[in-house]
Amino acid sequence: MDIQTETSNGLMTITINRPERKNSFTNAMYTALADAFRDATHSSGVKVVLLKGHEGCFSAGNDLGDFLNNPPTDLDAPVFRFLRMISVFPKPVVAQVQGLAIGIGTTVLLHCDLVYAASTAKFSMPFVKLGLCPEAASSLLLPISAGYQKAAELLLLGDIFTALKAYDTGIVSDVLEPETLDAHVQAQVKKLLDLPLTSLLTTKRLMKSVNKSAISEKMAEEGHLFMSMIPQAPAQEAFKAFGEKRAPNFKQFEN
Repeated sequence: MDIQTETSNGLMTITINRPERKNSFTNAMYTALADAFRDATHSSGVKVVLLKGHEGCFSAGNDLGDFLNNPPTDLDAPVFRFLRMISVFPKPVVAQVQGLAIGIGTTVLLHCDLVYAASTAKFSMPFVKLGLCPEAASSLLLPISAGYQKAAELLLLGDIFTALKAYDTGIVSDVLEPETLDAHVQAQVKKLLDLPLTSLLTTKRLMKSVNKSAISEKMAEEGHLFMSMIPQAPAQEAFKAFGEKRAPNFKQFEN
């Protein structure tokens, strides 16, 4: 299974389990993730969700082959369904990040409550480099957490950045050495599990309600623009260049 779920003692652990492709996402995986969060929402046996990747990698983002063969065509596409589900998920979500966190591998973290990253983790939101635009309401949430200029650097340039920079911009809660990450995450999860569920739900709802409508609207706006940009020349050039292992030539589209 590319998405594994295990529930024990109030904790649902969701593991992205496709290490041979650096845990890159397919449509089927987005469907499985959306279903897992839906089930966790309604399950009295789930108090906290832990989201992690298998074998030292969080996610390299979209599987480009699957993405090009099955691009999203409306806001009910699996990727958008998953993003909506996690954005309104009422219970605490903890993310454990090692290795690569690229594209949605980074933006999904903006919807988690506690995010702990290994010092060796690498992040990137290369949407502009792909001739696309941000998703997951990152164009709203990142400027709020990081400030406009820091968010602009990450979203406009799309370069890889370190775990310390992810901490500085509010994407992650703390940075740990790889050998201590798992123990720290488990300790933080235990703290949550020992707290009263009603208080956890109420506190999260109070914090999330501030931007709830804006996040929903921004996610839909980004989604429509993202889909409209996929067939356009810059994105097609970026995809072709990726397959040919060369730098894309965007200057050819300038007047």
